[in-house]
Amino acid sequence: MTQLPPEISHPIALDRIRDTDFIFSFEATADERNAVAGRLQEPLVEFLACSFVLRRPAAGSRGGEIVCEGRLRARVQRECVVSLELFIEVVDQRFRVVFVPEGNESDDADPETDDEIPYSGTMVDLGEAAVEQLALVLDPYPRKPGAKLPEDLNSEPSGPFAALARFARPDPEDEEG
Repeated sequence: MTQLPPEISHPIALDRIRDTDFIFSFEATADERNAVAGRLQEPLVEFLACSFVLRRPAAGSRGGEIVCEGRLRARVQRECVVSLELFIEVVDQRFRVVFVPEGNESDDADPETDDEIPYSGTMVDLGEAAVEQLALVLDPYPRKPGAKLPEDLNSEPSGPFAALARFARPDPEDEEG
């Protein structure tokens, strides 16, 4: 299976990350934002920027790990699942991940541990890491602030099967007994 190139690519050579913090930031171009919007199936990504601080972990950790702390900022146009109206969701999220050599991923299922991003070779891609973080932070069921379900959804059933509704089994919790 061929892998598509990332929508945003900022490869960083691992040998640039030494004992001191390695700092890197980027702001996505219009073409990159459009590609990310397509991947995430969103109408528009108006703004996307990410800053990173990478460092080698303290002694005693698995070899080849790179600790990455970042701040993701974005403005994404979303479609409300209730009203189908477009609205802007603002993202300002701090995150922490660990880049680990492919095949050395932990099988720890604890949700409190850092997420791991496997890499192969001598580079890590910070652009792809930012897009993955954006995908994780966006609500899969976006709801415009203040959007409400239509009130008629709670009213008596209507339509061709409305007469059958009165034959529905009662809820056992509603029965006295």
